[in-house]
Amino acid sequence: MRIFPPVLVLALAALCTLSAHATPAISSDEIDRLLADRGLLNKIDHVRQNVSQKASELVVNAMGFLGVPYKWGGTDADTGFDCSGFVVSVYQQSIGLLLPRKAEQQAAATQKIDRTDLQPGDLVFFNTMRRAFSHVGIYVGNGKFIHAPRAGAEVRVESMGGSYWQNRFNGARRVISTGTEPVNPMPVAASVGDAASIR
Repeated sequence: MRIFPPVLVLALAALCTLSAHATPAISSDEIDRLLADRGLLNKIDHVRQNVSQKASELVVNAMGFLGVPYKWGGTDADTGFDCSGFVVSVYQQSIGLLLPRKAEQQAAATQKIDRTDLQPGDLVFFNTMRRAFSHVGIYVGNGKFIHAPRAGAEVRVESMGGSYWQNRFNGARRVISTGTEPVNPMPVAASVGDAASIR
């Protein structure tokens, strides 16, 4: 069962109440006024700022791993990362979320979004081994992503606009969660890395 933050429940309840007693044409000003009267407008803004701040912290934390070597099956900075191990580590250390271990599992456990809706902290997936979702990185903004690319390379930032990545782009996903519980509980230790060689 999905649990929604109390602020969103209150906002939705206010909107439902308004629509149940209103004429068909309700202006956004009237909705804003109702939310402000009930003190919800400030709470919604606070939630929006908090989400933005967490995404920024996640990207800053990910940038702290620049230069860490690629290691197939790797999940920490001391020994190296593979692509999905990098994502798991960044999300767990930054915001306390435990994502599934493999890239295709991460894609299945997160919300599909359009490429045009990408925001910093979202996941970007690529088909690098003739199978969907065989590589994953974290979107950092301005058409760029950070990832652990392949054996012999290090964690780095690259442009999604380059022909290699553009031709292999497989989809974008957003991690949605209400707290520190796993996004989609799965065995973590049993499975190992993803693409050992992608370019």
